[in-house]
Amino acid sequence: METHSQQLNVIFLPHLTPGHMNPVVDTARLFAKHGVNVTIITTQANALLFKKAIDSDLSSGYSIRTCLIQFPSAEVGLPDGVENIKDATSQEMLVKIIHGIAILQDQIELLFQDLQPDCIVSDMLYPWTVESAKKLGIPRIYYYSSSYFASCAAHFIKKHKPHENLVSDTDSFSIPNLPHNIEITSLQLQDWVRTRNEHSDYFDAIYESEGRSYGTLSNSFHELEGDYEQLYRSTKGIKAWSVGPVSASVNKGHKDDLAIDSELLNWLNSKQNDSVLYVSFGSLTRLPHAQIVEIAHGLENSGHNFIWVVRKKDEDGDREGDEDGFLKEFEQRMKENKKGYIIWNWAPQLLILGHPATGGIVTHCGWNSILESLSVGLPMVTWPMFSEQFYNEKLLVDVLKIGAPVGSKVNKFWSSKGEDAVVTREEIAKVVTLLMGREEESIEMRRKAQKLGDAAKKTIEEGGSSYKNLMQFIDELKSLKISKGHEE
Repeated sequence: METHSQQLNVIFLPHLTPGHMNPVVDTARLFAKHGVNVTIITTQANALLFKKAIDSDLSSGYSIRTCLIQFPSAEVGLPDGVENIKDATSQEMLVKIIHGIAILQDQIELLFQDLQPDCIVSDMLYPWTVESAKKLGIPRIYYYSSSYFASCAAHFIKKHKPHENLVSDTDSFSIPNLPHNIEITSLQLQDWVRTRNEHSDYFDAIYESEGRSYGTLSNSFHELEGDYEQLYRSTKGIKAWSVGPVSASVNKGHKDDLAIDSELLNWLNSKQNDSVLYVSFGSLTRLPHAQIVEIAHGLENSGHNFIWVVRKKDEDGDREGDEDGFLKEFEQRMKENKKGYIIWNWAPQLLILGHPATGGIVTHCGWNSILESLSVGLPMVTWPMFSEQFYNEKLLVDVLKIGAPVGSKVNKFWSSKGEDAVVTREEIAKVVTLLMGREEESIEMRRKAQKLGDAAKKTIEEGGSSYKNLMQFIDELKSLKISKGHEE
């Protein structure tokens, strides 16, 4: 056993939004399983989201704990317990949560001083941690929770600005310097990339902090996007370790034991293999009512079995865009003909994706959902909404060829009330039929997805590339700690 002074102390700082928090927490748990002394800094309400996992790790004898900071609810005018971006029910509330997160910096810096870690693994959205680590004389690791492909695409668009001399926002242009020819339109870029706005400075700071970090930990794996992993290293000029898919790695051998509804399980068990399409748009997407109606008709008209996760929208109990009880009627009709199954709010996603009846997914192209689908070899209908999701779509469709696009055109975080549908029921039915069908193209997509699924399983096993990267990274941190000890 290592002596206490030799043991590595690593702090993980996840951002307070599910797409960022989940992979950082999973990675922290992975480190603890390999003998690292891990502290995760977060707020009370957010800690509850992964308490069960941490408790189970502790009872297995791993050294992992959560260190709590106080979310400034009163100060920013939020009700108690609203501490995560997913909790926002309006633009105004969203702004307050983001402001609350920014205020946490002082508390976090004090903890860094107290805990004296050997390394800080910081979510990319906290650019200031570069300075904190510098003061402590320890490495700051930039945690990147999306694809290398998205990072490279964003880098070359930032550098060459190919979108700036176009006649129209809907004209497509090629992203320079990528190994594949990738075309995108200005409307598919984030608004702060399209034209400078109040968010641009913040994202510039993130970009700059990345280059000043000791290295990047990435929730990806070599077999998935090796070309772009290489390109990322050479463009950024910093070290990068791919340790993904972390969710598959840390949950290996564990079934999603959160009470799966027996009714849902029976419904799935009654379906043929690969016959069910899973439809989920992640935890942040808000869809206008008109779009909900088109999705319902599109799914029904496709004739395929589906499970659709719909979120309850607001605190007043209004279910997502269900302005006239439309979804309740639709749900009733689906129950009667046994073709569709609606889940309100939370779904046991890993369990559904891994079920033999599930044959594909409609996804917003969030990286965690992509990796979870890939880990079980599922092809995808791509429907990006905002952020880097349009880049991820290009990776799935143009590079890996395991995705069929629904035709989403505008990068937009939040839909406003009364907004029109973006994608019609005809387009939805057509792409679902393509993905779930038995045509040559569908079979080929399925085959490629299956092959990547096998690679995803192997990479996290002992001797696999992500496993080796994790070991190498931990060893490197240990050597840094030893050499720092000698200097002191």
